[in-house]
Amino acid sequence: MTSGLIPEYPAQEELPPGTWRWLQGFTRWIGIWCFYVGYRLRVRHRERIPATGPVVVVANHSAMVDGPLLYGLLGRRSSFLIKQEMFRGPLGWVLPRIGQLAVRRGEVDRAPLLTAVRLLRHGGVVVVFPEGTRGTGDVASAQHGAAWLARAGGARMLPVAIRGTRRPAGSDRRFRPAVDVLIGQPFAVPPGKGRTALTTATTEIRNRLAALVLELDAIRCLGRPGAARTERA
Repeated sequence: MTSGLIPEYPAQEELPPGTWRWLQGFTRWIGIWCFYVGYRLRVRHRERIPATGPVVVVANHSAMVDGPLLYGLLGRRSSFLIKQEMFRGPLGWVLPRIGQLAVRRGEVDRAPLLTAVRLLRHGGVVVVFPEGTRGTGDVASAQHGAAWLARAGGARMLPVAIRGTRRPAGSDRRFRPAVDVLIGQPFAVPPGKGRTALTTATTEIRNRLAALVLELDAIRCLGRPGAARTERA
């Protein structure tokens, strides 16, 4: 049963109201082909992405291009929780029309979270980059948000690791750098209610994502000695 705080959408609406579905499909298609042209893109275990049903994707975040990259790669219509500062100028017109949700940082912002829950309850996909990961690749500061969304929306979690999008400090501009994406196994958050259960679920998400990033670093290091040490991206 749906809470009165979270009114229903029509059954087909796995995207926010006001989304131009044709524009989202078009931009996803354009975006992914641009990445294949601009990068040597290697995606591992794409088959792990659930084809149907509600999913909360959580990924490490090293560079601005991580979001657009995932947006094209997922193969499903999706909504990202994006900092409100990005909704300015031309992006301020485009992002809402392709189904993205603006979030105010540093304060409780219930509206986009409740919208995300509605999308999940209609089988949608919501993508969260844990706060504090961009620039460092650190996944230890994942907050309760992803776990809360998965529990409230009845969704599975899907961890995704991305490396190679961030240019190492002091390096020259790179020509078609190798970018690796490793899709983890989808999983259900641990059952339970209350803050203790939410903390347990958050720890599970954090640990799985951290392990996936380390696994991808090892793969990259084996493929090109020194990659994991120098890039961390």
